[in-house]
Amino acid sequence: MTPHHGSAGWVLLDAAVLLLLALAAAGYAAGLWAARHRSPWPVHRTVLWAAGLACAGAALVGPLAEASRTGFTAHMAGHVLLGMAAPLLLVLAAPVTLALRALPVARARLLARALRTPPVRVVTHPVVAGVLNAGGLWLLYTTGLYGLMHASPLLHAAVHAHVLLAGYLFTAAVAGVDPDPHRGSFRLRAAVLVAFLAVHSVLAKHLYGHPPDGVGASEARIGAQVMYYGGDVVDVALVVVLFAQWYAAGRPRARTAPAAV
Repeated sequence: MTPHHGSAGWVLLDAAVLLLLALAAAGYAAGLWAARHRSPWPVHRTVLWAAGLACAGAALVGPLAEASRTGFTAHMAGHVLLGMAAPLLLVLAAPVTLALRALPVARARLLARALRTPPVRVVTHPVVAGVLNAGGLWLLYTTGLYGLMHASPLLHAAVHAHVLLAGYLFTAAVAGVDPDPHRGSFRLRAAVLVAFLAVHSVLAKHLYGHPPDGVGASEARIGAQVMYYGGDVVDVALVVVLFAQWYAAGRPRARTAPAAV
């Protein structure tokens, strides 16, 4: 079923996305202002946050988003931006660290305690985060969900929210820079990352020959290649980040060196 882009539901969805993106940008800016009297916040983290929001925005609102509601190739380009590039950029922007610096002491302690709760421990475990991320993609593309989401603005919003949040959780669990009291070992995170790369690649190859209902064979092949090769670019970046963290953690540090942010 072809979505009616001018209908009230789709217009409201676009407006809601723009509002959420603006709130995310304003919230980060407010954190920078509140923490301005502390040690300088790395400029590159602010740039990464803006870039992450830009990737998410491009996938959800505008020409690419419009095209993705009727075209599989555009949809896959949006998937790479929303589910892979945006999460990596947002995670590396260290929003939780910024919040801990910006909040009053009592609220920062509440946030720190929340990070130690059992539900957070479960969803941030690398295996759980990997299953939520990869499993959601297999469910989307191997069932009728792909067709249904383009007929309903509400379902469309729910699916894309899952794609972004699951991608963020997975990236944070594997190569996060924010405080994580339950962070898995390097071997576990590396193993989960390798498994996810394999599952993601297998899904792209599956879609090459078995497209979702309503998607033509030629467009499925192009879209699957976008997913495969575009995903590889982000995956390589994620691997580099993970091994850079491992290398940095193993380097000897001077006793007088300040703690990493």
